[in-house]
Amino acid sequence: MKNYILTGTLCMFLFGGCGEHAHDHEHEGHDHEAEIHAEEKTAHSDEIVLTPEKAEAAGVEAEVVHPGAFREVIQAGGQILSAQGQEETVVAASSGVVSFSRKIAEGIEVGKGSELLSVSAEHIQEGDPVRKAKVAYEKAKEEYERAEKLVGSQIVSQKEFAALREAYQNARLAYEALLPSKSGKGVAVKAPIGGFVKNCLVKEGDYVTIGQPLMTVTQMRRLVLKADVSERYYAQLPRIVSANFKTPYNNKVYSLENLGGKVLSFGKSSGDTSYYVPVTFEFDNRGDMVPGAFVEVFLLSGERQGVISLPESALTEEQGLYFVYLKLDDECYKKQEVQLGTSNGERVEILSGLKDGDTVVTRGAIHVKLAAASNAIPAHSHNH
Repeated sequence: MKNYILTGTLCMFLFGGCGEHAHDHEHEGHDHEAEIHAEEKTAHSDEIVLTPEKAEAAGVEAEVVHPGAFREVIQAGGQILSAQGQEETVVAASSGVVSFSRKIAEGIEVGKGSELLSVSAEHIQEGDPVRKAKVAYEKAKEEYERAEKLVGSQIVSQKEFAALREAYQNARLAYEALLPSKSGKGVAVKAPIGGFVKNCLVKEGDYVTIGQPLMTVTQMRRLVLKADVSERYYAQLPRIVSANFKTPYNNKVYSLENLGGKVLSFGKSSGDTSYYVPVTFEFDNRGDMVPGAFVEVFLLSGERQGVISLPESALTEEQGLYFVYLKLDDECYKKQEVQLGTSNGERVEILSGLKDGDTVVTRGAIHVKLAAASNAIPAHSHNH
């Protein structure tokens, strides 16, 4: 009887051990499956999903990168100036009180020969110069015409006639130089050229004297870009052939090559109180450039071959590091860190992080970045 009891107890232990072992194997199977899923999730956790429809709506664009030509760049500060010879200073033709013929403000357009203001001395002790010049002109004209009839009969000598003719011509020129204003009061001051009022130096009611500057009119067909370059780049200045510049008021980059630009000169030395060497360009004013504006300048010299570059719009920055987004397929993207080189204002050199044939988002990178930060990204399996 005891033998039966021992045998039964032993069998119970054996069956219990087998069950526990089988249960352990079941747990191991579940753990292994979880590890596989975790590895797959880790393998694809850096992928960003953005459907083609959403990418198109957000304006996301990409380009395939290839090594190509890239110009060496020197960054500098600069200023846009009006070109010499395209400005005229309007001066007072007589002394008197200023009265504007129209509303005058800086930047207003004026036509050649249009009346800007008048200068009147009507209530001043010296009297109205227009009336005085008119009286002198009419008197000289009358004497000249009378002498012209008598010179043939030698009643008036040739010497006297020549003197009267000279006096008449001088009086006529003096009177014509003092053209009356439209109002009939004072001397009209007209625009010598067509263009824009750059600055106005007087105001209504000011007293001015003959030859005093009143305002400046500029045509602005050509503008000058003056860049101030650090002395350490002096040896590279002779190799500079063009430039790009970025304006602060619209953050737009302009290329001098597209504006008929050319190098005028580069300084041979820096100023007495400056450590910068000037480099001067001239270009067509085809855009909305503002003379006097300070700009960021990218001086362009010779080309280097085999350089990978991207538009600056492709870059995103995080804590001092720069990233781009690779397009893996129609709806998969990947964040990629890159090391930057020089920039020409439009494109930036990529030193590392990309290779020939990579497809990189060049427009709308911020939307891909937002998609990466979203917690609502659907699950996706992408096989490489």
